[in-house]
Amino acid sequence: MNDQSQTRSGGRAARRAARAGPLAEHLRPVRAGMSGGTYAPLTRDGMDRIHTAALDALEEIGLADAPPSGIEAMTRAGAVLGGDGRLRYPRALVEDTIARANRSITLCGRDARHDMDLSGTRVHYGTAGAAVHIVEPHDRTYRESTLQDLHDAARISDVLDNIHFLQRPMVARDISDNREMDLNTVYACCAGTTKHIGTSFTEAEFAADALEMLHLIAGGEEAWRARPFVSNSNCFVVPPMKFATESCLVMETCIRGGMPVLLLSAGQAGATAPAPIAGAIVQAVAECLAGLVYVQAIQPGHPAIFGTWPFVSDLRTGAMSGGSGEQALLTAGCAQMHRHYDLPGGAAAGIADAKLPDMQAGWEQAMSNVMAGMAGLNMVYEAAGMHASLLGFCLESLVIGDDLIGQALRCVRGIEVSEDAVSLDVMRATCLGGPGHYLGSAQTLELMQTEYLYPRLGDRSSPKEWEEKGKPDLLERARAFKDEILSQRSRARFDAATDAAIRDRFRIHLPA
Repeated sequence: MNDQSQTRSGGRAARRAARAGPLAEHLRPVRAGMSGGTYAPLTRDGMDRIHTAALDALEEIGLADAPPSGIEAMTRAGAVLGGDGRLRYPRALVEDTIARANRSITLCGRDARHDMDLSGTRVHYGTAGAAVHIVEPHDRTYRESTLQDLHDAARISDVLDNIHFLQRPMVARDISDNREMDLNTVYACCAGTTKHIGTSFTEAEFAADALEMLHLIAGGEEAWRARPFVSNSNCFVVPPMKFATESCLVMETCIRGGMPVLLLSAGQAGATAPAPIAGAIVQAVAECLAGLVYVQAIQPGHPAIFGTWPFVSDLRTGAMSGGSGEQALLTAGCAQMHRHYDLPGGAAAGIADAKLPDMQAGWEQAMSNVMAGMAGLNMVYEAAGMHASLLGFCLESLVIGDDLIGQALRCVRGIEVSEDAVSLDVMRATCLGGPGHYLGSAQTLELMQTEYLYPRLGDRSSPKEWEEKGKPDLLERARAFKDEILSQRSRARFDAATDAAIRDRFRIHLPA
């Protein structure tokens, strides 16, 4: 009897230990790159009409203000330069470009375990934006963002399971020189995380300097080109239907330097894009198709993310409304068009118009993140931390966002229906002579970690338990976890020799 009791006790202890330990990646209830695509706000006819309208816009309206180098490359590929200076794109050229474009892109992390497969409806969530303020929720204030804040955001993102990449979420307002700001942005992000990083550059010459820094970090140009772990977030257009000349020159430099490019079209419905949601999608698709022609004309096969990023206006004021239901629909519709073309794509979700991480922020961030993921968006940018319609970034909100995105990913994963999952045998054993409940069944214990996801910070205790624990507050817990992360040295910092070589070549503002 004693032996049996010890055996049972030992078995329970072993099961508890197994549940307490980290799960193998393939067993985790949510993970990067799970396939979405079950949500489809556009009908087949709707997608066809948007595609046809985008082709009409490119053929009849075209885009203005391409730099001479872009005009030369795109006219060589088949675009037509009109007497009004606008480039127009014959249908055959656009359709041939779509047919030849990459169906799959791998965005590399500095650590290969963070590599992201952008194909089909695989979903990844991360940060983005160019906020100029940091939100301080403890005293409900906004202050200008700094390079240290950016580095801290990278360090926090590095340890959050559901933040799969870091695109620069804020501007280092304490650095006035644009070249130094661009280079220090690259340094601060790379020194904070080994996940994939996205950033932008003010001028083409600054992008060339950044590539030199990245060669040092990677261990040489050949190593960089084999695994480019930074991509260029490029606003190559100024909607409506004009190229951003300087950004196009930056893009050309990045393409030649082996850096993946995000083709980012960010019109604002009712302001710089048509007010109807469908019309905003048409313009964004047309602009990104022109960008795809541009990239393929410079370097056929170069990795380019189809970045339809139209935003919504509050038409009462003209102000951006990133947390609206219309924005959630707009992003999901863009994701559907990416699937229509079978092109790796990205768009914005998770933006809060709320100024603080409160209930309004919760519903705004959750709604668009869930819809974007379920629509199968490959890259969900701005998914955590963004407030005040992209003007403010909050580190505590970034931490809370990891929980929120985890729940969104669980929705993306959906419901698996297998012979075991329908549970008839378990129901039979439980109801016919069994205990009459499933709490201790082997199936329940086996699935409690792989089928169910538990928030790190969210509280699910009863009111009595919550009171006994001192009435923990979500923001207080987020701040404590943030402080715990930032109290430790970044796992992504460079070795001493590499860091010295970078500092010898560039003026780095962060302390060594």
